[in-house]
Amino acid sequence: MRVLVTGGAGFIGSHIVGELIARGHDPVVYDLAEDGRDVRDPAAVRQALAGVDAVCHQAAKVGLGTNFGDAPDYVSANDLGTAVLLAAMADSAVRRLLLAGSMVVYGEGRYVCAAHDVVRPGPRAEGDLRAGRFEPRCPRCGADLAPRLVTEDAPPDPRNVYATTKLAQEHLAASWARATGGHVVSLRYHNVYGPGMPRDTPYAGVAALFRSALARGEAPRVFEDGGQRRDFVHVRDVARANAVALESSADGPGFVAYNVGSGEPRTVGDMAQALAAACDGPEPVVTGEYRLGDVRHITADSARLRHDLGWRPEVPFAAGMAELAAGSDPREVPGLVTRT
Repeated sequence: MRVLVTGGAGFIGSHIVGELIARGHDPVVYDLAEDGRDVRDPAAVRQALAGVDAVCHQAAKVGLGTNFGDAPDYVSANDLGTAVLLAAMADSAVRRLLLAGSMVVYGEGRYVCAAHDVVRPGPRAEGDLRAGRFEPRCPRCGADLAPRLVTEDAPPDPRNVYATTKLAQEHLAASWARATGGHVVSLRYHNVYGPGMPRDTPYAGVAALFRSALARGEAPRVFEDGGQRRDFVHVRDVARANAVALESSADGPGFVAYNVGSGEPRTVGDMAQALAAACDGPEPVVTGEYRLGDVRHITADSARLRHDLGWRPEVPFAAGMAELAAGSDPREVPGLVTRT
C-alpha cells in the first residue's frame, strides 16, 4: 500500500513510517520540517496525493502552547490544514483516511459519584486550583468522585484550544466521509512517549519536559500534587496501531474512533519518579503549580481497538521509561525515502 504520511518526519510520524516500511508498505513522507511542504498548500497536497492508496494524517500543532494567543496558529495548522487536505482528497481517488486523533477531545475523563453514579464535572475553578483543591467534585452534591476509564462513546468536552482543534478535525473528517463515501479512522492517542520526542519546548508532552530537565541535571517539576492520572502509551505501540488500522479490511464508508492507550493508568508523579530513577537523576519536585487548560484525570479504555482490530500494546511502562531515559532517537530510519 502506498501511504501518504503527513508529518511523517515528526515524532509519531517517523515511527509510523518505519513501521510501514517494516511491513512492506510504501510510505510517502510529507512534512514541513523535512522538505518544506505545508499541508495548507492545496497545489502541493494535490500533487502528493497522486498514486496514493491512503492518507495517514499526523501533521499538527500539538500541546497546550503558551497562552490563548496561540489560538490562530493552532486553528490554522490543525483545522485549516485538515480542511485543505480533505478538499484535495475529495477531488482525488483516495478514500481511506487515518487521522491522528487525541484523548483531549473528552476533556475530563469518566467519573463516578457514590450517590449519583456517572457524572460530568465542570471546568475546575481557578480559586480551587490556587488553594490546592485539584480533584473535581460531583456537580450535584459536591462529593468526591472516583475516576474511571473513558470509552469512545463519551460525549466530547474539549477544554483548551488544542482540544477544540482536534475535535474539529474529527468533524471535518466525518463530513468528508459522508460527502465522498470515504472511510475515516481516528486514533485517539493518549499520552504518547518514547524515543525521538521533541525537547525543550512548551508544546512538548510532559514526559519530554521531564526528560529535558533531567538531561540538564535538574529535577522534574511536577504540577499540582502529582496525582493526575494519565495513560502513557509507547510510540512504537501507537505506530503499530496506525499500521493495523491501515491494513484493516473495514474500509466501508463512515467514521470510527478508537482510543489508543496502554490500559494501565499511571499518575504524572509516578511517571516522573520512574523517569528520574531511570536517568539516575534528582528526585521530582511537586510544585503545586497548575495550568487552567489541564484536566485532572483522563485514562483510556482501548477495548474497542483490541476487539475490532486485534491490537495490543507491547512495550511495558518500565522498559519504555528506561528507553526514553537512554535518549536514543530513531528518526534515521533505514530505507526511508522522502518522496516529492
